[in-house]
Amino acid sequence: METATAFLDVVLNGEPHRVPEGSTVADLVASLRRDPRTVAVERNGELVPRARFGETSLGAGDRLEVVHFVQGG
Repeated sequence: METATAFLDVVLNGEPHRVPEGSTVADLVASLRRDPRTVAVERNGELVPRARFGETSLGAGDRLEVVHFVQGG
């Protein structure tokens, strides 16, 4: 029997976004197809240290800002 996946509603860069229940910041970054070394993530107004992406769980209503850095010359 298949189990239905539960989702959480969050706000990502000012827009409504759904993530699977139990997701972490690392999961979110991966779902956006971003290299975690090239992004900064703010969760509910606080910067999430890159070393804690995998242990920082997302909750319903979280407000997230993900900024992707681009190198150039």
